[in-house]
Amino acid sequence: MNMIVYNLFRRKRTYFSIAALLFFLYAYDFMEMRISSETFQHILSENPFGYQATFDYYEADGRKVRYLEIGRDSLPLIVFIHGAPSSSSFWKGFLRDSSLLAHAKLMAVDRPGYGYSGYGMPETSVKKQAEIIAGIIKEKRGQHPAVILHGSSYGGTVAARIAMDFPKLVDGLLLQSASVAPGEEKTYDFSYISEHFLLRWMLPGSIHVANREKLSHKMQLDSMANLWDRIRAAAIVLHGDADGLIYPQNALYAKERLINASYLEVQMIPGRKHDLLWNKRGLLEASLEKLLKLTARQMQYTDGIQ
Repeated sequence: MNMIVYNLFRRKRTYFSIAALLFFLYAYDFMEMRISSETFQHILSENPFGYQATFDYYEADGRKVRYLEIGRDSLPLIVFIHGAPSSSSFWKGFLRDSSLLAHAKLMAVDRPGYGYSGYGMPETSVKKQAEIIAGIIKEKRGQHPAVILHGSSYGGTVAARIAMDFPKLVDGLLLQSASVAPGEEKTYDFSYISEHFLLRWMLPGSIHVANREKLSHKMQLDSMANLWDRIRAAAIVLHGDADGLIYPQNALYAKERLINASYLEVQMIPGRKHDLLWNKRGLLEASLEKLLKLTARQMQYTDGIQ
């Protein structure tokens, strides 16, 4: 009798745990994963220059991707590329930062499958994601003296691929907590289990997309392994030395392979985990400003030669 009661209790606890997890995922998804263009525009209008963000869509390869811009066209362009699960909304603090807006125009993209870019529909090919975002940048490139990419986590993977495939398009590259080394990251059992067709439908769209990307990471990163020497941009790599999700080895991997970067700086942040976006924002902004100065100096040097 006691064993029956125990088994019933354990089964109920399991069901409760699953229900609690799903509630958390849906709540997290609802609160953080997407902000409508109208609401986001209102949030971003609270900047010291009174700039209004503009939202638009770019279509390519059967995908429709939302992006936003804020700031002056004559300045360098900083493009923010988010990780997973996430969206452009995670950059809202950066997008209304007075120092960044004083020195650059800012852009953020909802990667395919996230935000308002075909929400819930994965695009596991990093090459295709890079092509789509590069297409947006190409349309804007003539308005700006330089382009800098800030890729966070898996957004760093996409940013690196853009710099590999379109080296003349990118002048500066900030890889923050970036997934770049094949197999050097933690994959939870939940990612495998939840992709079973009987469970997949229960997941919020952004979690499903993140899972699909996660399970394809190694194959995608393997396909990029021999392309790192194409990157010519000035590069800064920042990584927490206690990151248990995207392991610190990723930063060392990038350091070994960015052999043709016009400038390379790698910082391992003591005691920090996969949380630099929230806890080291000042360092990230300072790194972007450093890249702005480096690219400006490089352009002056190039103009001097000509």
